[in-house]
Amino acid sequence: MAKGERLARTRTTKKLAQRIDLNYFKRPTPLKRARFWLSLLLPLLALVWIAERTLSKDSRVYSSGRLSQAHAVLEKECAACHVQQAGAFSAKAADTACLDCHDGPVHHASRIAALNCASCHAEHRGRINLAAASNQACAECHMDLKASRGDTQYASHINSFEDGHPEFAALHSVAGKNARDPGTIKLNHALHMKLIRRGPNGPNVQLDCGNCHRPTAVDADLTYSDPRYRSAAASHKDSDEFFSIRTGRLRPPKPMGGRELMAAVKFANACAACHLLTFDKRFDEGVPHDKPEVIHAFLLKEFRRYVAAHPADVRVTRDPNRGLTGKPLSPDVRVLTPAQWVVERTADAEELLWRKTCKQCHTLDSPEKSPRALIPSSISEMESGATSAAPKAILPYLEAANVILWWMPHARFDHEAHTGFTCVSCHAKALTSTESSDVLLPGIETCKKCHAPGPEHAESRCSECHTYHDWSKRKEVTPKFALPALRSGGH
Repeated sequence: MAKGERLARTRTTKKLAQRIDLNYFKRPTPLKRARFWLSLLLPLLALVWIAERTLSKDSRVYSSGRLSQAHAVLEKECAACHVQQAGAFSAKAADTACLDCHDGPVHHASRIAALNCASCHAEHRGRINLAAASNQACAECHMDLKASRGDTQYASHINSFEDGHPEFAALHSVAGKNARDPGTIKLNHALHMKLIRRGPNGPNVQLDCGNCHRPTAVDADLTYSDPRYRSAAASHKDSDEFFSIRTGRLRPPKPMGGRELMAAVKFANACAACHLLTFDKRFDEGVPHDKPEVIHAFLLKEFRRYVAAHPADVRVTRDPNRGLTGKPLSPDVRVLTPAQWVVERTADAEELLWRKTCKQCHTLDSPEKSPRALIPSSISEMESGATSAAPKAILPYLEAANVILWWMPHARFDHEAHTGFTCVSCHAKALTSTESSDVLLPGIETCKKCHAPGPEHAESRCSECHTYHDWSKRKEVTPKFALPALRSGGH
């Protein structure tokens, strides 16, 4: 061995093991202490929490999830829906529990079996709209409607709005002919959508859909109204104007808010400023917008009042410019009695009204259809009730307007939800319609542009437009809950 060299130290496994403290796991450390206290405190806290929930009678710990918006106030009151039996709650809410608070009348067709409430309205799915049932619930019957109701008149294979739903009934063709509006009021939409003259001598104006069409709860646009007609009382009834909807339709579950459907267009609000009902150059005002017999009585009254104030007018000079070819000429000058003058002027005014003014918008038929076709033509006869052989005024028969207010009686639609879209976006046919018989409703393909499956589209489930329950048969229920009882649960 060379000088200065050292012997190498021998390191064996045994010597290395002797350096290890075999009791290291017994020494406390911060991590061990934390683990010990957590394992002790967490179960204890859980027991305390369960005990506190039990003492406060809060059963949400056993709940499958949060309740819907309508039932959120009952979130701590499990017994309100789930019947308690032998110290435990039933798994499903019974129909009787639902009917304790609100009625749910069955489907309008008696041959369709009534379903359990929970079959369509499943709870504990969060703050959802519970009335919005799934398409599968509707398709249980409507995917093969003939199987449950063989004589159905409706489409028998509908799975969803996108799959199998037919065109809207109001647009169905009949015997190969397009659907027609039964209304008798003559209106050229295409003409009114362009620049049009306001009255006989007025300026050209551009009408907007909202000038005539407004939801029922919205104040009418009075741009083209006449205050005199708006304040006047009319003798006609709703049955003379509106087309009656047959019974048997499903009503909405709650009253309409007034912004869902469009109100009927009123002459006084939308037409009177342009369509003047003047009848004689001697008067500035027009005749009432009413039945022919009311107009006739008005004319007699006004002409009688006028001739009393202008007695010289009974001397009538023939107007050479009013002679008609083939018609015998009257004498150059005639002196009439006041009653004769009134009768002649009334006849002239009515000829203008029936043949031109009123006929421009209304359907006037032969007088034989009118139960009041023959009425007194003179003032004296009208006042005295005499039944002489004096000539009678023959009035035309005015067809009922038959205005349809509810085009889809088996569905619901809300214009309020569509206020962000222009009218012609959906009612594009109004731009080209020249006949009042045209049905201007949008077709189903127009609705499908927005209402379709997927997060980028509007809701398209059956419940969006249709209701299941026949709410015309609903029954009022006796209130069950008291506010103090709900407040005891923390509400």
